[in-house]
Amino acid sequence: MDAVNKKVIAETVAEKHNLTKKEASEIVDLVFNTIADGLKDGAKADISGFGKFEVKTRAARTGINPQTKETIQIAASKVPGFKASKSLKDYVR
Repeated sequence: MDAVNKKVIAETVAEKHNLTKKEASEIVDLVFNTIADGLKDGAKADISGFGKFEVKTRAARTGINPQTKETIQIAASKVPGFKASKSLKDYVR
């Protein structure tokens, strides 16, 4: 398997639970949208045995434009972060 994406996950759910691919795809989309909505609202998503998703704040900083070599101000921003659980780390090793 080269990559795991939403399509592969939906196909696996469909096979394991006797669902159509469309139904499984809707379920997978619902799960990801629920996580994204929670993060947008400032909540953490803690999936036992897998890991935690949370929003991290990047501070404002000074950067350099590589084309002009001018210094620029980079504004503070929020970015999603993920921390794998110990069991996931152990499984991957």
